Amino acid sequence: MSDLVTTLPSPSSAPRSTSDFFSDPYDSHPLWFKPSLFLSPVFDSESYISELRTFVPFDTLRSELRSHLASLNRELVDLINRDYADFVSLSTKLVDIDEAVVRMRAPLLGLREKIAAFRGSVEAALFALRSGLQQRSDAASAREVLELLLDTFHVVSKVEKLIEVLPSAPSDWQKEDGGVSLRSSVSVENSTQQDGTTMRETQSMLLERIASEMNRLKFYMTQVLLDTVSFLVLSFYISLIVLFAWYLVAKTDKSGLHVFDFLANSILKEVLSAIQKVKPGAFSPGRPTQFLKNYKASLEFLAYLEGYCPSRTAVTKFRTEAVYIEFMKQWNVGVYFSLRFQEIAGALDSALTSPSLVFIQDSDLDKRSSPNLMLRQSATLLESLRSCWKEDVLVFSAADKFLRLTLQLLSRYCVWVSSSLHTRRGNPSPSPGCDWAVSATTEDFVYVIHDVNDLVSEVCGDYLGHISRHLSSCSTEVLDVVRTSMLQGGDKLKEVLPLLTNTIIEIIVDKSVEDLRQVRGITTTYRMTNKPPPVRHSPYVVGILRHVKAFLEGDKATHYLTQETREEILLGTVTDITRRYYESADEVVSLARRTESSLQQFRRKAQKRAGAASGASDGNVSETDKMCMQLFLDAQEYGRNIAALGLKPADIPVYCSLWQCVAPADRQNTISV
Repeated sequence: MSDLVTTLPSPSSAPRSTSDFFSDPYDSHPLWFKPSLFLSPVFDSESYISELRTFVPFDTLRSELRSHLASLNRELVDLINRDYADFVSLSTKLVDIDEAVVRMRAPLLGLREKIAAFRGSVEAALFALRSGLQQRSDAASAREVLELLLDTFHVVSKVEKLIEVLPSAPSDWQKEDGGVSLRSSVSVENSTQQDGTTMRETQSMLLERIASEMNRLKFYMTQVLLDTVSFLVLSFYISLIVLFAWYLVAKTDKSGLHVFDFLANSILKEVLSAIQKVKPGAFSPGRPTQFLKNYKASLEFLAYLEGYCPSRTAVTKFRTEAVYIEFMKQWNVGVYFSLRFQEIAGALDSALTSPSLVFIQDSDLDKRSSPNLMLRQSATLLESLRSCWKEDVLVFSAADKFLRLTLQLLSRYCVWVSSSLHTRRGNPSPSPGCDWAVSATTEDFVYVIHDVNDLVSEVCGDYLGHISRHLSSCSTEVLDVVRTSMLQGGDKLKEVLPLLTNTIIEIIVDKSVEDLRQVRGITTTYRMTNKPPPVRHSPYVVGILRHVKAFLEGDKATHYLTQETREEILLGTVTDITRRYYESADEVVSLARRTESSLQQFRRKAQKRAGAASGASDGNVSETDKMCMQLFLDAQEYGRNIAALGLKPADIPVYCSLWQCVAPADRQNTISV
């Protein structure tokens, strides 16, 4: 009954609120939620969440934390309400605190100085005590060595004295032939000394004492070498035991290591568990550089473990273990490559979407990927290509993806160049960054051609060798595929060179066509006039090829274009200009002949109506012949200008057509300029 009374609440206890009876108590939490962990000095929020996320949903954890926060707020309010009067009167009670602090500060400072002085004296005494103990230890060690030396000296002295006392055997003890030797030996054995013992017994006793003293010497030597040799002996024994154990493991078919993979299920499993608990962020590819370092370190660790496998079969079995597969799944190489893809391809895309060509300044020479590249877009491409195969970027298991990224970067650059050229011709391009070609000059395209040639040399040369060195451990078939792919990428770059060359030709031809418009002025010059036949070429002929000559003799073309490219531009430009020239001349000649034919018919009809007989020709040169003579002189001068540029006019089919169009009948088959 007394026990029951003691368990009942006393009337004087604090009254309980209605919420204590009709609602859940504040500390009603699930078993997995322990608020006491929040007060631990080593509490880590990331580790706490990572441990709970395996069996607790995030929504449940969030609601539980919010309810716990609400309960803490309620407890704080209750605590403030309970001691509110004291809290309010705190300002009145804390009067003259500064004076009290000043009064207490002086004694405390004095106490601190006394404690510091006492601590210094204690530390000095402790240092002196330790020094004395060290000296005492050194003296004890020296004393032991000295005692050992004295004992050794006494033993050696005693052995030397015993050897001196030891009587030498008489000469007649030696074995001799005949009965004399036997009789002498018998007489010696029967002879006695003064102490009643025979000489043989005396020698035996002395030899026994010498042997005992020698054993003492050996004991001292053993004691000296024991500390030095014991560690070496132990290491030797351990190595023998390990070798013997491995021998037994290899010879025993049903040993524990054959049934239970110790490397995978013990070492690797514990390492994986420790990383997941202590450093869960090590598997996160969010920081690519740190992720790659961790990944390579894990591969080195696995290779180190595989070194303990006795055979290739054991290595294969180790790699097929569930723990090994789970460990490798933690490293999300696919996400890592995606991040690197965005980083590398994004840098190139940002450079190619620029509204204009960006030239590398002289101040940026040290920052160039290649000292020969002139455009920032080309330099960014080369930097991106090299980034794919850097040591701190490349993952060997994803080498195929990085090879594909390399080819995609080359293709993106080629598309950028070709789309820009199509935009220049008036075709809208869906990709941004192609409007630069609309206002680009021939010098700009010279820079592009120069950079493309350098990129082709780099991709098919040093860059391909760099990739081959990274993949040297692969088979010959794989290396051949890689080489073929990279050479195809170089061919893709070469395909844009004719487009760029044709664009330069179009620009020069468009400028030269302005001078060809004066060909139509020949009709006005000789139509319905009395001008004499021409004797020299027209002034416009000299300026037809001046743009070609100025371009080819300029600093940009001579410095940044190869001789082959310059010859190609020269031939293409001259051919296209000559074609335009031929079309204009043919149009003028055809129109003049049709006009002359019409006028002659009109004159004949007029003469018939007048009744006059048609007389013979007056022998004057017709207007059409004058025009053809002028065009022929212009064509001759134009041919001489072509020859001055290093080409043979007779080798240009369009020029042959122009010659046949304007030359007299007797000179149709012979081109002479």
